Amino acid sequence: MRRWIWVAIAVVVGVAAYAMLGDVRDVGARLGGFAWSAFALALALALGNYAIRFVRWELYLRHQGVRVPRGTSALVFGAGLSLSITPGKVGELVKSFLLRELCGAPATRTAPIVIAERITDLTALLALAVIGVAAYGMHATIVAVAGGLVAGGLVLLAWPRAARALLALVTRPRRLQRFRAPLGELYDGLAGLCRPRLLVTATALAIPAWAAECVGFAAIVGGFPGAHVSLPLAMVIYASTTIAGALSFLPGGLGVTEGAMILLLVESAAGLSDAAAFDATLLTRLATLWFAVVLGLFCLAIARRKIARRA
Repeated sequence: MRRWIWVAIAVVVGVAAYAMLGDVRDVGARLGGFAWSAFALALALALGNYAIRFVRWELYLRHQGVRVPRGTSALVFGAGLSLSITPGKVGELVKSFLLRELCGAPATRTAPIVIAERITDLTALLALAVIGVAAYGMHATIVAVAGGLVAGGLVLLAWPRAARALLALVTRPRRLQRFRAPLGELYDGLAGLCRPRLLVTATALAIPAWAAECVGFAAIVGGFPGAHVSLPLAMVIYASTTIAGALSFLPGGLGVTEGAMILLLVESAAGLSDAAAFDATLLTRLATLWFAVVLGLFCLAIARRKIARRA
């Protein structure tokens, strides 16, 4: 756990150092004219994103029959945000550990929730990106690849025989055979969470959650004098670059998301210079990814203290 905290700190310092490699005077001049109310709005919209996703988290917990006090549930959900920078956000499985330590909830019943969250996040981002693809024809390849991966995963979830055959193949080596039973149990739980009705409901919650961050992204771009990006265009840029970062399986999509976002802003946003596109991307990531990490670290510290007191 501590290792990821230090990784987060190191990346933040690295990004700050990278930003300072340019002309400090130019950076100050650009941000001097920036409307900081737009950044505050983006932070508020990011909080809205977390609030809506917490409602989905509670929905999944109830479906799994896991009874957790609302305050503890919110604390655990918030702590999971601290590991948003892990590849594919797999580090958010820490929520299962925290629920087990704080409430005695079996990890086999809560771990599928974390995976289901990622599936419905991706389907929601795809839905938002499709709007932009239809309007602008941008990043159709990324959307098509991501759509194919999601569709393939959902087919496996709906086809137990094929999924179990794949699990048997993957765990055929002797050293992996001990994982076959727990993986099978994890699959059963995930399949239950991805049944059509629950999948549609969870995705319907995730769409406005991620749309809120798209609005925050558009607000940040519009905070630079003379710059503008329409909301549909902001949706396709933010959604497609977030998908690209997720598919890269790099921690937090670092490098991939930022690079793609800068490139698309330079190509598409009106009245935005190359340097301002970099600034807008940096501010967007601070208001979304790194805001989530900082908030999550705060919740994680509280959760660890509660666990220590219980011990």
